[in-house]
Amino acid sequence: MEGAFTGQLPFLLIMFGIIFFFMILPQQRRAKKEKAFKNSMKKGDRVITKFGVHGKIVEVNDQNDSCVVETMAGKLKMERSFISMELSQKLAPPSKK
Repeated sequence: MEGAFTGQLPFLLIMFGIIFFFMILPQQRRAKKEKAFKNSMKKGDRVITKFGVHGKIVEVNDQNDSCVVETMAGKLKMERSFISMELSQKLAPPSKK
């Protein structure tokens, strides 16, 4: 009985390593990038919300983690988590290297 488990242990460790490197680690990196994006938002940034509204940030409130986005229809107060990192970075001008 003990021999069967010992034979499977390296296989289980390899499977855990694969899951960690292909699922857990990328998710942690993405969460870290998203947190940095939300903390770097400032007045004047052009953004797109997760539900597709384009606008410009006119106010950032750090106390309650919200911001005011000016759109063509008016101003909207929303949580920072509603800003799409991927779509907003497409609006940003390319960085000069």
